[in-house]
Amino acid sequence: EFDYYIFILYFQVLKAEYFSPWRGEQQMYKLDIGWPKTPEHFTGQTFCVAVDSLHGLVYIGQRGDNVPKVLVFSEEGYFLYAWNDTVEMPHGIFVWNTAIESSVWITDVGTGKYGHTVKQYSPLGKLMQVLGTPGNAGSSLIPLQFDQPAEIFVEETGEIYVVDGDGGMNNRLLKLSDDYKEIWLTGTNGSGIGQFKIPHSVTVDAFGRVWVADRGNKRIQVFDKVTGEWLGSWSGCFSEDGPYSVRFTAEYKYLIVAQLNINRLAILAAPPVGSIGDCVVVHSVQLADETKPHLVDVDMRSGAVYVAEIGAQQVQKYVPL
Repeated sequence: EFDYYIFILYFQVLKAEYFSPWRGEQQMYKLDIGWPKTPEHFTGQTFCVAVDSLHGLVYIGQRGDNVPKVLVFSEEGYFLYAWNDTVEMPHGIFVWNTAIESSVWITDVGTGKYGHTVKQYSPLGKLMQVLGTPGNAGSSLIPLQFDQPAEIFVEETGEIYVVDGDGGMNNRLLKLSDDYKEIWLTGTNGSGIGQFKIPHSVTVDAFGRVWVADRGNKRIQVFDKVTGEWLGSWSGCFSEDGPYSVRFTAEYKYLIVAQLNINRLAILAAPPVGSIGDCVVVHSVQLADETKPHLVDVDMRSGAVYVAEIGAQQVQKYVPL
């Protein structure tokens, strides 16, 4: 009889070991400790990162006095070049590829003569386009007048989504046509449906939905990309810390979210078409203390996740297993 109880106990332990939903989920990413090859090029606070998966390039925006504001690495981790002109305080960065050209969009939250703008550069740093009035913080009444614009996402069509702002007076999501005219604008300061408190990051999925990290409200809100209509929100996953960054994995299967104050990347299950539902954390990557992951980007070809860490003053690369 005694042996039977031992067996039952052993079976229960086994069951807990292998079948428990609370046991740490299977690891999905591992740190690439060899990236970059020369970390000494990080000389400022690394705020943002953007991957050009078509050309195998990684762009990093950093802040600080007398530091290059944009660093460019190869996806293997080799430092290629840097540029500095007309960028004051980079906050968000995005690479846009068309069949014939590439460009780099940067949101600048500086308060000097270049700030409060969204700017387009050539890959080598030549200024091509400025949205907003440099040096002037805007009011929400004028679409192209920004106040600390946080991030930009550009579709292949050239249509642009901007979340504005990173703690300024504007709290809104703006969609622009490829010739920079307002298509729709939504959001005011608040915690109601479709309102924002520090809309901090924006991305678009393959099913016509715009996802916004509504940082101060500790939620992600979702909108229809054609109409700007509110589709739903997720707050259940963010009781400990609001979402700082939103990016999809290559097959739009998961959403990667940075949580700066708890030094964590949360990997959420992307919902099916036609439903937003509740958020489900499938996996999380716990970073070292004081790393402070601010914004992330995903290489849509290799699946690698790059994390801009303002506490650690570095960008780290995580590769899928």
